[in-house]
Amino acid sequence: MKLTVEEARHLSERTLIAAGYTEDEANRITQHIMDTELRGLDYGGLARTLSVFERTTKPGYTRGPIEVVHETPLSALVDGRNTIGYLVARFASDLCIEKASTQGMAVVGARDTWHTGMLSFFAEMAAERDLVTMIASNAAPNTAPYGGTEGRFGTNPICFGFPSTGNPVIWDIGTSNIMHGEVVLAERLGESLPEGVAYDQGGKPTTDPTAALTGAFTSWGGHKGSGLAIAVQLLGTMCNVNPIPEGMFGYGCLFVMMRADLLMPAEEYKANVAHYASEVRKTRPVEGGPPVRMPYDRSIEARQARIDTDEVEISDEVYEKLMAIAGLNSLTGSSR
Repeated sequence: MKLTVEEARHLSERTLIAAGYTEDEANRITQHIMDTELRGLDYGGLARTLSVFERTTKPGYTRGPIEVVHETPLSALVDGRNTIGYLVARFASDLCIEKASTQGMAVVGARDTWHTGMLSFFAEMAAERDLVTMIASNAAPNTAPYGGTEGRFGTNPICFGFPSTGNPVIWDIGTSNIMHGEVVLAERLGESLPEGVAYDQGGKPTTDPTAALTGAFTSWGGHKGSGLAIAVQLLGTMCNVNPIPEGMFGYGCLFVMMRADLLMPAEEYKANVAHYASEVRKTRPVEGGPPVRMPYDRSIEARQARIDTDEVEISDEVYEKLMAIAGLNSLTGSSR
């Protein structure tokens, strides 16, 4: 189903309001979800809105107000009280940006949250304020360490961001071979997983997403990627959370930010970043290969292309479920 950008935004917001979020909360969550959708990462776009609705309306789910429970001029710990990470991490990121802008550097942790989304969303906002960032978020143990077949850490994204006089340089990766949202979407659409990305509960390789969700995903990058994932798990643990969260909640997300002018003028540093990025792009590609890109180039290009065409595409199944939940006859906003 093809939608305009505004139609997609409206559909996400109405679905989240139906889940019990306020209009302001629905708007803030949708900002993040739409940025992911525009960048072509469909599993984290409107399909994630559907997952958020299902999680939030599950019997027994409760949440409390987001609160700063420990604070110094350079640091803070934010308790999400089981609120979705799109809101908790945004709160923590905004606080870290303000502290780092004032103090030169800052560390802010967010705890008791889930679904923090794309960490690059926060890194891009920080880069606009001339801040260098490192963000790490741990999660439920659904990914096996190298050489193992049982989950011991999450899909564990880590992100680094650098301001520039050109486009920011942002590297945001998950440390598993497949993200949890991709597996959930594959299960929803009745699709198989690629080979080599998951084990079933008995430790056998599987391409069945349902079996993978009760088994474990494989770690990215062999022993090196597995080591990075372990480091992310322990960085998240700095947020005063269980080293191995139980279930799909209780995650920790750590923000570390510093001003670009701590050791040299900010504009000089940003010019150096832009120059280096240009030199990397000039690298001779392999024979027959595409031009070499910097991290985040693809995301920026994909987002702008969808904005220019004013079009996003989601699966018919996701669209129909969202429309039913939102109580819409059409995307003009009329209710059933």
